[in-house]
Amino acid sequence: MSLSRRDTMMAMAAGTAALAAARPADAAPGAQHPLTLWYRQPAATWTEALPIGNGRLGAMVFGGVARERLQLNEGTLWAGQPYDPVNPEAKANLPQVRELIFAGRIAEAEALANKTLMAKPLAQMPYQTLGDLILDFPDVGQAAAYHRELDLDSAMATTRFTAGGAAHVRQVVASPADNLIAVRLSSTGGLDVDISLRSSQSGVQVAADGATSLLLTGRNGASKGMEGKLRFAARLTARVEGGSATHGADGRLSIRGAKSVTLFLAMATSFRRFDDVGGDPVAGTAATLGRAQDRSFATIAADAAAAHRRLFRRVSLDLGTSPAAQLPTDQRIAASQTSDDPALAALYFHYARYLLICSSRPGGQPANLQGLWNDSLNPPWGSKYTININTEMNYWPAEPVALGECVEPLVEMVRELAVTGARTARTMYGARGWVAHHNTDLWRATAPIDGAQFGLWPTGGAWLCIHLWDHYDYGRDRAYLASIYPLLTGAARFFLDTLQRDPATGFLVTNPSMSPENPHGHGGTVCAGPTMDMAILRDLFSRTMEAAKILGQDAALVSEMQAAHDGLAPYRIGRQGQLQEWQQDWDADAPEQNHRHVSHLYGLHPSRQITPDGTPALAAAARRTLEIRGDRATGWATAWRINLWARLREGDHAHEILRFLLGSERTYPNMFDAHPPFQIDGNFGGAAGIVEMLMGSHGDVIDLLPALPAAWPTGGVTGLRARGRCGIDLHWRDGRLDRAIMRPELSGHRTIRLGTKSRPLTFKAGLPVTLTLKDFA
Repeated sequence: MSLSRRDTMMAMAAGTAALAAARPADAAPGAQHPLTLWYRQPAATWTEALPIGNGRLGAMVFGGVARERLQLNEGTLWAGQPYDPVNPEAKANLPQVRELIFAGRIAEAEALANKTLMAKPLAQMPYQTLGDLILDFPDVGQAAAYHRELDLDSAMATTRFTAGGAAHVRQVVASPADNLIAVRLSSTGGLDVDISLRSSQSGVQVAADGATSLLLTGRNGASKGMEGKLRFAARLTARVEGGSATHGADGRLSIRGAKSVTLFLAMATSFRRFDDVGGDPVAGTAATLGRAQDRSFATIAADAAAAHRRLFRRVSLDLGTSPAAQLPTDQRIAASQTSDDPALAALYFHYARYLLICSSRPGGQPANLQGLWNDSLNPPWGSKYTININTEMNYWPAEPVALGECVEPLVEMVRELAVTGARTARTMYGARGWVAHHNTDLWRATAPIDGAQFGLWPTGGAWLCIHLWDHYDYGRDRAYLASIYPLLTGAARFFLDTLQRDPATGFLVTNPSMSPENPHGHGGTVCAGPTMDMAILRDLFSRTMEAAKILGQDAALVSEMQAAHDGLAPYRIGRQGQLQEWQQDWDADAPEQNHRHVSHLYGLHPSRQITPDGTPALAAAARRTLEIRGDRATGWATAWRINLWARLREGDHAHEILRFLLGSERTYPNMFDAHPPFQIDGNFGGAAGIVEMLMGSHGDVIDLLPALPAAWPTGGVTGLRARGRCGIDLHWRDGRLDRAIMRPELSGHRTIRLGTKSRPLTFKAGLPVTLTLKDFA
């Protein structure tokens, strides 16, 4: 490949700067580089490796010396094939299951549901690893001055060390525009490297593909008795400076005596859509590398950094610092429970934004249970989309941290779920509209899975619809609202057809359903009208009615929705003073009093049906529920508790839970959330909790510093977003507001609230407004 003079100069400059940046092992880059994760040793395990991604392709970079491993993912490489899992017996048996539940014969209802209502197969398809890129460096020698880092601002993973008198630098980026992963290897001495592509997938073949290229091809395997029908390919080409390249019989590409080596890696599958696997990954990867043939690593890395920074640099956060910020990241995490390290919380917040940008870009798949990164063919919980909390939590911070573009893959998934969910609604329930239960996968399966005690929950699609509305509410794009309106009405129509009148109370309830994954102690888990369902449906009906009003449509449907909304079972306070999780006061009977899910608190967060000011009795009951459940739970459940306490305006309590989340019990050395094992929702939920402590936005009300903890007495955040297209910058000192700058993009009326004081404002688009503490006197 030929290089332009500009590319050559950029490459030389990048290499010189990288080598000059090699630091001694006792350096403390944390103070100079607050947006960097860094370590003094290679990763020994997957949860010590560092993630890069471009929304489609991902890699975990281990930073080894004699052997470097990049574990690889392609966002559409899942097991299986397009399928319809609806149980053909479901529709006929649904009435009897409902009767048994209303009669209190829960165990019988659950047994019949398991036999006749649940999906076939009973489990969905897992997200899978593609394989590994292995780089072996023969005779590299003992490393000194080792330094490994992930720069969140440039989205580059870098390893530096000296060995045998030579300085070695290895850099890795994932380019969104080029749709490839690029690796640059350089050394001030000679560079020898053996390059391999490996995969544990089915039918894998690795072959030479030109003088300096490798091509790996394969097919996804069978899962849950379903044959795999996805083909995939990974194509690598090496650009060698000052050395030789040969192919070995073992499928390796060997390079000797080089000054530097640049690797370009493209990956693709035959996936086109949830119902189409007719793509050509071999041709696709060839075209990708063909487009990059005249581009240098420096150019690709610069373009990738620019694309990343357009999103990442929108928000800044300063919570203060301490001597702990000088330590390597793994040591900071280990020490965080006993040391003061407010900058670690800020780093965690920025890392979550980095992960969302890397795992959820327009045109790709939404972030799944592990975002984009998974090293297994059969990962925990299939690394699927669990839509009874986890998928939604992935996107809680997106809008307020100005990453609305990252929500687009989620919106597209809901559009596809409405197609498969309409089939499920019709064939399982005999209903209009569409439905999705508690999990889905690449193939957009919508039938209930995992057994009735886990999966017979029909409001997953309805909850996702609230995210569609939120995307509108932050951006106020009428054309977008019109495009999602059929999805909202489709979800609403399903419940208009399937809500049942509880014979004991006369209220409308879902049946069958459950309070996600929590057995109630009265014969099983299934029930009628759990509190979470009622709260989600209040939001679904109200948001859909508001959309209809804005668009001037469907007056008759609005009347029908209003009647259903008003007929839903209300919140109840139980004998413990708690917010009831079920229609009956069963909370004290539930076998898991500290259950990870707090589903019945949906009305407090993420919804705002329950607030300390508007519904003080319900807020007090929600607080009592949190006291009973306890502060410490699995990673994502701990993160949810942070958000809930922040909504109760108890910032110090929220901060104590955040400290636990940031500690080594719930955060791995690479800052991935420890469920355990790894689930990325805890990272996103933790970041959302930090936002909740600093700013709230609901309707046309903006709350300033609603739950600021004493641990962050002075600081600032810029670039947050409030509903209605308004930017928010906040600065505080000694625990009190110093100034708030609002940057409205739309004209209109707002109410700005600080503690118990409120101030009405009329915004004019493009004209910033600054408020100080005296404005609330």
